[in-house]
Amino acid sequence: MRRTLRTGRAAVVFAAIGALALTGCGSDGDGAGTPEDGTGKETKATVELPSLKGETVQVAAVWSGPEQENFTKVLKEFEKRTGATVTFVPAQDPIVNFLGTKIAGGSPPDVAMLPQVGAIQQVVERKWAKPVGPEAKAQLAKNYSQGWQDLGAVDGTPYGVYYKAANKSLVWYNTTVFENAGASEPKSWEEFLSTAETISASGVTPVSVAGADGWTLTDWFENVYLSQAGPEKYDRLAKHEIPWTDPSVKDALTTLAQLFGKPSLIAGGADGALQTEFPASVTQTFSGGDTPKGAMVFEGDFVAVNIAQTDAEIGKDAKVFPFPAVGGGEAPVVTGGDAAVALKDSKGAQALLTFLASPDAAAISASAGGFISPNKALDTAAYPDDVQRDIAEALIAAGDDFRFDMSDQMPQSFGGTPGKGEWKALQDFLKNPKDIAGTQQRLEADAAKAYKS
Repeated sequence: MRRTLRTGRAAVVFAAIGALALTGCGSDGDGAGTPEDGTGKETKATVELPSLKGETVQVAAVWSGPEQENFTKVLKEFEKRTGATVTFVPAQDPIVNFLGTKIAGGSPPDVAMLPQVGAIQQVVERKWAKPVGPEAKAQLAKNYSQGWQDLGAVDGTPYGVYYKAANKSLVWYNTTVFENAGASEPKSWEEFLSTAETISASGVTPVSVAGADGWTLTDWFENVYLSQAGPEKYDRLAKHEIPWTDPSVKDALTTLAQLFGKPSLIAGGADGALQTEFPASVTQTFSGGDTPKGAMVFEGDFVAVNIAQTDAEIGKDAKVFPFPAVGGGEAPVVTGGDAAVALKDSKGAQALLTFLASPDAAAISASAGGFISPNKALDTAAYPDDVQRDIAEALIAAGDDFRFDMSDQMPQSFGGTPGKGEWKALQDFLKNPKDIAGTQQRLEADAAKAYKS
């Protein structure tokens, strides 16, 4: 089940990977240590954790860079409060395939962070996942709206704890470039294209596209499709109840081609975009003084993590506006999220799920920036600036009124595998946006195959 926020403001995401081993942090490991919020400031614990002295907990995720580093702070706090030793296991996309090799080899991690609803369903169907225990379930009931609880459940049984949320419907922009060009924040797709032309005329390429990462292209498509075709068709396409050869898909690709078909509007043109990975698409937008390689970059709240790697200050040098409305539809907000799922019947796995479902853990990541929590018990004062605070408050205020990332609802072989399925078809489309019919046919053929398997 995937949904979309029906609000003009936004929420968050993530993405990445890396490896590290974490050791004990000077606690007695009795589960009652004084927690920190990630800035060194002590806070009051809201959840009691068991002593796990002598136990090792392995956590697998497809995260890296600053996001991995921020999550490390959470794992260190868990170590401090329980006495456990936590090992981060670097995974690769698609993570279900990665986990399959670990399980076949007899060495599954205790917990996996899954970035797709479809992945949760797959690990449950394969009998790899363990249901959420009573302590974690109590935290879910207390701290999460029913919608987020449902996303982590399969046939009514809770398996996943959504730790991170994501709003993939934001456009971040370089304020200096906008000011120099006399541009303003667009509210419609037509205004967006007009703004891009204005910025191009000022001497700066307007849009930075991370074409090397196919998931960003699925987000481009989903935002256009949701706004233009509407939520009902969005839901049906997500379930493959209508084919990718449907006229609504043609309309969305035609709209995208208005941008992708103009190399002068994309940093490096199509060839350059296809060699640009997501982190670089952000940093090149907020580096280079008055003439960065791009003036705008589309993606979720997690862009803040990469902006932090530049000299730009969020709210001053870097601002954000909602993805523009398309074809008379509403401005879209497509959400995503990462859920923790236990793969072992271990005390450590359930304790970590309990901790991740608490505001204690969420406060650590929130204070580090580039993170939005679906945990409604988290004090939004934990966020480092008003931009991220507003985004978080909008997510919580939306309650259950949201739609989830379409590609994340689909079989991973189609919606979540590098070089295959939707990722590859949209990369080919970026390279040749005139081939709309061919793109639809390839998408439908790959989808039909994935949904049958």
